Amino acid sequence: MSDKLIIFDTTLRDGEQSPGASMTKDEKLRIARQLERLKVDVIEAGFAASSNGDFEAVQAIAHAIKDSTICSLSRANDRDISRAAEALKGANSARIHTFIATSALHMEKKLRMTPDQVFEQAKLAVRFARNLVSDVEFSPEDGYRSDMDFLCRVLEAVIKEGATTVNVPDTVGYAVPELYGHFIKDLRERIPNSDKAVWSVHCHNDLGMAVANSLAGVKIGGARQVECTINGLGERAGNCSLEEVVMAVKTRRDYFGLTLGIETKHILAASRMVSQTTGFVVQPNKAVVGANAFAHASGIHQDGVLKARDTYEIMRAEDVGWSANKIVLGKLSGRNAFKQRLLELGVQLDSETEINAAFAKFKELADRKSEIFDEDILALASDGSVSHEDEQFVFVSLSQHSETGERPQANVVFTAQGKEVKGSSDGNGPVDASLKAIESHVNSGAEMVLYSVNAISGSTESQGEVTVRLQNSGRVVNGVGSDPDIVVASAKAYLSALNKLHSKAERVAAQG
Repeated sequence: MSDKLIIFDTTLRDGEQSPGASMTKDEKLRIARQLERLKVDVIEAGFAASSNGDFEAVQAIAHAIKDSTICSLSRANDRDISRAAEALKGANSARIHTFIATSALHMEKKLRMTPDQVFEQAKLAVRFARNLVSDVEFSPEDGYRSDMDFLCRVLEAVIKEGATTVNVPDTVGYAVPELYGHFIKDLRERIPNSDKAVWSVHCHNDLGMAVANSLAGVKIGGARQVECTINGLGERAGNCSLEEVVMAVKTRRDYFGLTLGIETKHILAASRMVSQTTGFVVQPNKAVVGANAFAHASGIHQDGVLKARDTYEIMRAEDVGWSANKIVLGKLSGRNAFKQRLLELGVQLDSETEINAAFAKFKELADRKSEIFDEDILALASDGSVSHEDEQFVFVSLSQHSETGERPQANVVFTAQGKEVKGSSDGNGPVDASLKAIESHVNSGAEMVLYSVNAISGSTESQGEVTVRLQNSGRVVNGVGSDPDIVVASAKAYLSALNKLHSKAERVAAQG
């Protein structure tokens, strides 16, 4: 058995299934480039058959990424598989990941298929996919809640048909570590040709055990691929967290005895990029990438760390990308230094026009803020400030007045389909007044289900990053905006969310 653990990142596919976390093609491409810098083995770029937008994103990533295998999800039917193969053309290394549900509950209630029908469909799907690409992964959806005998029969058959990886998902987060580890082990021992495929685990975090279950699948079950996402992003309670699995295996190599290809120093940059792109803020006490992950408040702990850092730190902060010297640029910094810092942060702008626009925004921010941090640059790149192509609404300016005892007033100027418009309103506070001023013209009818403010760095001069989540006709979107003025950031975030609501790109949620 190999001692290399394959890291399969599904941030761009399963992670995107978080309500409001859907990304544009350019955002997906930017994150894919950061995952390549991280040296992720397999990047699941999307579900090519779900929409034209997802097809184009998978296609763009397949052409741009050279060092990672690019994967597209597909249901177990010829149309989905053909669409995936078409999107993956031109990839240095391509994988089709096909799936069908195998639990009695899913087969009866969702698929309305008999076990024999599912068995045949799984075989035919893998056979068809294997004729299009050499690397095929098969997942029995809700595999952990499937009948063991039936699951053995299906997995033996798909391996015989040419599946190079078999993945056993805990789709609903029902597993516990010891039982899940032995479940994988039993499958591998009972299936005669189990040694012909790489075994993979894909765990959801509904009971808070996705990382523990995945590691049990590796240690007890012998799995050699873990499917995970940056920051544990994903539908419901999320997926197994890439940074936690990677650092657990690296830190406790004495126990796991496995090697990794991951360049861990790029973990933090990937975490920030995903957070600022999706609007899903990382909790301060999140392992590895949270703001407090390497902070010590206790006097006893501080004293110990100052004397010998390994008294209380099992990892070095710099190994995952934290740095004591966080200030990177200022108002006197030149265009080349700015461009180089963008590249170091994994942000690649495709044209000189985009670079010039980004630099202009950077200079504008530097005039208002003396110290520019990495987080500021990532926020600038991800809040829609660089390019407004294809956006229906674009922020222009805002003025507001508030004083104690008086109802706040706001005037917002923005463009709608290229035409400048002005909205005015009062409100319970300056933010409320500003958003009502926008809505008075737009009349979207959307319900705000989340408003969140996060300081990008740690001072009163910090930019505020605002996330607005809107819901309309069953569709949920996140908008993110950043600015040193929190009211302006709120208006930008609201307009960003409205742009996503008006986007015609449709997505079909996949399970896995």
